[in-house]
Amino acid sequence: MKKYRGLLIGAIIVLIIAGGGYFGLNKLSQDGVLNMDDVYATIQKVLPYFIPFAILLVIVIGILVFVRKKDKKIRFLAKFESIIALLVALTLTINVILFGPMANIFNLKYADATSVSKKTLDKSTELVEKIADEGTVLLKNTDGILPLAAKENKLNVFGWASTNPLYGGTGSGNVDTSSSVDLLTGLENAGFEVNADLVDFYKEYSTVRPEVGMWAQDWTLPEPTVDKYDSKLMDGAKDFSDVAMVVISRLGGEGADLPTDMSKVTYDGNKGDFDEGDHYLSLSKTEKDMVKMVTENFDNVIVVVNTANPMELGWLDENDSIKAAIWMAGPGQTGFNSLGKILNGSVNPSGKTVDTYVYDLKTTPTWNNFGDFKYKNEKDYTFVNYSESIYVGYRFYETYYLEDEKGYQEAVQYPFGHGLSYTTFEQKMGAIKKGDDGGISFDVTVKNTGDVAGKDVVEVYYSAPYTNGGIEKSAVDLVSFDKTDIIEPGESETVTIAFNEEDMASYDTAVSGSYILEKGDYEIKIMADSHTTLDKKTYTVDDTVVYDEGNKRATDKVTATNQFADFTEGDVTYLSRKDKFANYEEATAKPTNFDISEEYASQISNDKTYKISEDKDAKMPTTGANNGVKLNELAGKEYDDPMWDKLLDQLTPKEMNKLIAYGGYQTVPLRSIDKLITYDSDGPAGFSSFFTPERHGAAFPGAVMIAATWNDELALERGQAIGDEASELGIAGWYGPAMNIHRNAFAGRNFEYYSEDGVLSGVMAANEISGAAEKGVYSYMKHFALNDQEVNRTELLLTWSTEQAMRQIYLKPFEMAVKDGGATAVMSSFNYIGTKWSGGSEELLNNVLRDEWGFRGMVLTDYFGGYGYMDADKAIRSGNDIMLSTTGESGASLDDMTSATAVSSMRTASHNILYTVANSNAYYDYEPGWHLLGWMKLVLSVDVAVAIVLIGLQVVAIVLYRRKAKV
Repeated sequence: MKKYRGLLIGAIIVLIIAGGGYFGLNKLSQDGVLNMDDVYATIQKVLPYFIPFAILLVIVIGILVFVRKKDKKIRFLAKFESIIALLVALTLTINVILFGPMANIFNLKYADATSVSKKTLDKSTELVEKIADEGTVLLKNTDGILPLAAKENKLNVFGWASTNPLYGGTGSGNVDTSSSVDLLTGLENAGFEVNADLVDFYKEYSTVRPEVGMWAQDWTLPEPTVDKYDSKLMDGAKDFSDVAMVVISRLGGEGADLPTDMSKVTYDGNKGDFDEGDHYLSLSKTEKDMVKMVTENFDNVIVVVNTANPMELGWLDENDSIKAAIWMAGPGQTGFNSLGKILNGSVNPSGKTVDTYVYDLKTTPTWNNFGDFKYKNEKDYTFVNYSESIYVGYRFYETYYLEDEKGYQEAVQYPFGHGLSYTTFEQKMGAIKKGDDGGISFDVTVKNTGDVAGKDVVEVYYSAPYTNGGIEKSAVDLVSFDKTDIIEPGESETVTIAFNEEDMASYDTAVSGSYILEKGDYEIKIMADSHTTLDKKTYTVDDTVVYDEGNKRATDKVTATNQFADFTEGDVTYLSRKDKFANYEEATAKPTNFDISEEYASQISNDKTYKISEDKDAKMPTTGANNGVKLNELAGKEYDDPMWDKLLDQLTPKEMNKLIAYGGYQTVPLRSIDKLITYDSDGPAGFSSFFTPERHGAAFPGAVMIAATWNDELALERGQAIGDEASELGIAGWYGPAMNIHRNAFAGRNFEYYSEDGVLSGVMAANEISGAAEKGVYSYMKHFALNDQEVNRTELLLTWSTEQAMRQIYLKPFEMAVKDGGATAVMSSFNYIGTKWSGGSEELLNNVLRDEWGFRGMVLTDYFGGYGYMDADKAIRSGNDIMLSTTGESGASLDDMTSATAVSSMRTASHNILYTVANSNAYYDYEPGWHLLGWMKLVLSVDVAVAIVLIGLQVVAIVLYRRKAKV
């Protein structure tokens, strides 16, 4: 045994190192800091650092074998010195790893603990409730049943969701709701007494909501079957109150879209709830039976629809007992208090729908072109056709049924912008004024003609002149809106509406490749919703205005011209208004062509086919200069200030690569320019972190409820609240707001996005971003762009669309967030736009975002998993500056760091990142000097202790050796 002691000691050391490393990485994986792909990538990255140690270990073992027959004191010295040498080498190796490849992960996992103060948190939760007050929509109120009379303070609340309501969605937009006010508590806080027997009944049935997560989804809809409601329970309910409430919920989240065929869903408990083809946004058989039971036993039924996704709600009109209906998307931490206040009348509802509610979702123009489609001849790629063109949501229904009111009423239940009040209002337009700068303005007088104080929304639409077969135009387009303050009965408020003439221009892809304001009469209308006109006036454009070279739109930095048409339209038939939508059946049918043409196939690339491009005219920039400029000196300076060149000259390619490759939830520190670490955080509904779950603030309502307020001031306040919380949490960057379009009702992240309309989304996003910026927070508006479904989002998804639809619908909110909100950060999307990955599209990120719109700041990828197509070399050459990677692996680190093209691109990317960071709250209270983080100080303290122990061991070794030498 003694003979192999050295080998055994070496083996034990190796096992300890390997086991410790695996335990640490596995722990980070379980904590959500890393996924398993990250773990494997990290292991591969770390292993080479142990090579010198392994070599030393082999040498030590060899020495021990060599001296095993030597003099006893020589063997003693060899063993002792070998152990010390190994411990020194191991300590150095671990330090190199911790302060090298693992530093970025440790920066995140062990960030210095901070929290939101009670004062700030209380302010945030008050705002949550204000948003819910105004973002809850009264869909129906027959016979004025609401608000309930004071004597009607007892409620029977039916539906399992009443005990398990939804506060938001899942995924990166999820927030901590452990301390939230639940639905029943919200009712009780408003003075209502709820039937405790029903509450107990539902809790005994189930207390756990099926999980709809990012990696797996359980779409089960828990609901007791009607045979479980015994006569004692129902008789007791009728004795308790003659008012019943029914709560229906539907959950959505990141990673999956909602099922369009629930018969294929594993469904424990209520088997047979759905027939083949029934979808998630319709009632299950059990829910229908429950609603029927309630309406047969109660004459006064109120329905609460607790979901962000527009359901089929025709059943609300099928029974006279259903007197009222309320739509309440995820209301966040304290928002359910608003439900009670609306029921008792202490709050007058003023919310409006943000989507069009139709009776049959299978008849929507996107039904057949949403979901999972794969090419046969290019098996690596999936696709989705935006074949409806600009006719998204209300734009389709208001145009398709323009001369068919009966057809419209049969198709649409609640128009976009619909919402009732406990009072009535009258709106009248004043004269339209045109300014010399192309501005259009007019006053709207809003009078409260009822007997209850309340707020009203002024919705402004325009109808542009349309030529059959000409530029595609919808019958109405939202162009502006405003919300009044509280108006007392009999009182009036005057609202001034202002927008630009160019806002009514259409994008002409085919002929001019530019925006065009065609001559003719434009009807400018104030409407109760997208279908109901309250007042209108005619605005005449005498001559067609083409916004081309020499006559760009006033809000553009350079003229908008065709950028996408050559690679985004694909082999798709797009819906056209021509001849009253003569091609409707063809354009909206299920795809039949699952082969991509050679023309388009030749344009696409992935990580196997992409070749690093070189610019022959590129000149090698200066690197590694010793100019002595620190990043804090650039705070507040313009992007083009000459001082930036001096600072950028100091960076080495290695530093720039580090800044670019390790952009996951942080921007890394750089010692040469005294750049501080900055922390970025999810999520759109309130701060959340996979790394430090305790580092969070208030749980806000989802974007869909914020949009439903139609109140830009509340959006601004929400951005300011995010900024206040960020300042206390030590967060500089916010992964939000999210502003993709509700193209389809089944999109999993609709809760996280504002609306089906780009203007409503853009106003809300611009105000949130502006509010956060006031507090020094840079907001990563996301996901740029056309990331409007979850299915196949990382499976090389080719998204086909017309350039007109892209500009007028999908890019619109991002454009407004840049021009009106001053956005300085963007998160690109997973999908391809046409044949180009969004993070590798120079047309999107440079030509449109930066050149046309004037964006200054950084573009970050979505989570950098590689996925077979994400590549940092492609990204930085195309305007995507930083990778959302925690490991720097899977293509996040640059392959080319030596060519003039690469170094120039790295320099530009670094400039964009540093410009954004220098103007953030990270530099508000800047203190010069290198800033060690808490975990670094701990490691260095351990290093000192280890050094003392090693020195002590060495002293002991020398003393013992001398004693043995004397013997």
